[in-house]
Amino acid sequence: MIILDTSAVRALVDGHKTLNLLAVRMAGSGDQLWVPALCLMQAEADDAEAARRTLGFPSVSVDPLSTVAAVTVGTMVRDGYGGPDTCHALYCALPRPEFTGMSILLTDDENRYPPGVVSVGIDSPGMLGFY
Repeated sequence: MIILDTSAVRALVDGHKTLNLLAVRMAGSGDQLWVPALCLMQAEADDAEAARRTLGFPSVSVDPLSTVAAVTVGTMVRDGYGGPDTCHALYCALPRPEFTGMSILLTDDENRYPPGVVSVGIDSPGMLGFY
């Protein structure tokens, strides 16, 4: 599962070359990029029309803020792991029964997330094999 945090969503809709290429390739393969609902909300709050532009990519799906997610994200915020959007991205990256395999969290700041979370900088050389 590939997750885009708020910074990656903003970069995608602002035309980040590698992220756009990834989104197009994933649409062709039937795979999905996952955007936590609170990251989409924050991107839209920061930039009008960001949500519309994000959802225009056929490979993008939104991970909803379910009851369990809301409680867990609230606890993470209270415990100091970051703001609601950062904590929702972190929640999405944690192992869950509905998503098997390793999650990769794309972000502009890999240090935003605690150790143990696979976070990849969107400007890292060779991000996900793209140069």
